[in-house]
Amino acid sequence: MAVPISQFRKDIFALTEAALKGKVVEFTHKGVTFKVVPESQKTTSKTANITPLQVINPKFDLESAATELRAEMEKEWEKDWGQL
Repeated sequence: MAVPISQFRKDIFALTEAALKGKVVEFTHKGVTFKVVPESQKTTSKTANITPLQVINPKFDLESAATELRAEMEKEWEKDWGQL
C-alpha cells in the first residue's frame, strides 16, 4: 500500500502495525517512494515468551534412579533368559 507522506504522518501507528504484520507499507515524498520494513521480524508466537519451569526435582538423584532401574531390568532379563 503506497500512501502520500501526509497520510503516513496521520496514520503512522496503524501503518507501522501493518508493516509488523507483514504488509508492504510505502509512502511517497517529492516523487520518491520509501518502504517501511521492520529491522527484524517480531515473534508472533504466543508461546515464545513462556518462561520454562524446572520439571525435575533438584533433590532427586538421577544416578541412583538409573542404577535401580538397571537392576530391575536385569532381574527381568534373567527371568526371561531362564525360560529359554
